[in-house]
Amino acid sequence: MTILVVGATGTLGRQIVRQALDEGYPVRCLVRNVRKANFLREWGAELVYGDLKSPETLPNTLKGITVVIDAATLRPEEEFATLKEVDLIGKIALIKAAKLANIQRYIFFSIANNEKFPNIPLMRLKAVIENVLKNSEIPYTIFQISGFYQGIISQYAIPILEQQQVSTTQDAASISYINTQDAAKFCTKSLTLDETKNQTFSLAGPKDWISEDIIKLCEDLSGQAAEVSFTPLFLLKIIRQLISFSQWGWDIQDRLAFSEVLSTNTMTPQSRSELYSTFKFEKNDLLSLESYLQEYFEKMLKKLRDLNYDQSQAAKRKDLTF
Repeated sequence: MTILVVGATGTLGRQIVRQALDEGYPVRCLVRNVRKANFLREWGAELVYGDLKSPETLPNTLKGITVVIDAATLRPEEEFATLKEVDLIGKIALIKAAKLANIQRYIFFSIANNEKFPNIPLMRLKAVIENVLKNSEIPYTIFQISGFYQGIISQYAIPILEQQQVSTTQDAASISYINTQDAAKFCTKSLTLDETKNQTFSLAGPKDWISEDIIKLCEDLSGQAAEVSFTPLFLLKIIRQLISFSQWGWDIQDRLAFSEVLSTNTMTPQSRSELYSTFKFEKNDLLSLESYLQEYFEKMLKKLRDLNYDQSQAAKRKDLTF
């Protein structure tokens, strides 16, 4: 079984590559810039040039491939023309090429609840690709994601360390975050389970989180108080409706709409239990957000101590990532 990973240099894609290699799968990575992807070759993956913006480059990348894992996506704030070129036209071309290549499993990473938000371009395109894949007759598995632990670092952890304001929403429901390494485990595990074929799964870590609890956890682990700006969700909805009448506001409108999207991404205990049972995982097999953030803050605080960090300069530092 040889795997082609699309989006292999991304936050999720690189974890899928590493996990698949660790499990002994031959892995090929579709990349636009081979030089920037050399770290994947050093891990043991094969690199092949291909570009979703150039569908004619795709068929050759599928020679000898058994499984396609599509973990590529653009950001919500990208222009619609770019989104359409990559996340619609390019991915439809990839699915068509995969069918001609007799691919045995096509794994697609999507966004949770995309069908509920057709007004957001990226969500609409994800829903379209899901339907195209389902109707392609290629055996598929779709994973829908609400949020990754990694995104919490830039949204909460770094602003708190830098003593900057944390902006979040009030009245939002809890969110089913998951670690990218655990998402990669679900992905490779699906290749060994017949019951995951032609199924759609919402992925989630051990616990759902609301923004207030995440902020409190970051404060406890960092030893610093957060300056928080809460915006009621209903106010965001009003702002989004007002700016929708002007073309200059469409980009902002999409970003505001994603706040509404996140407020609906809650997983019930029963659905989480069914997910873990299907994939033969125990709750303790997955990394908790508490452990993830504890490791992050321990590394960052040690780094700051080693640099004789001056708290008065916190707002000027931009290197607090790992």
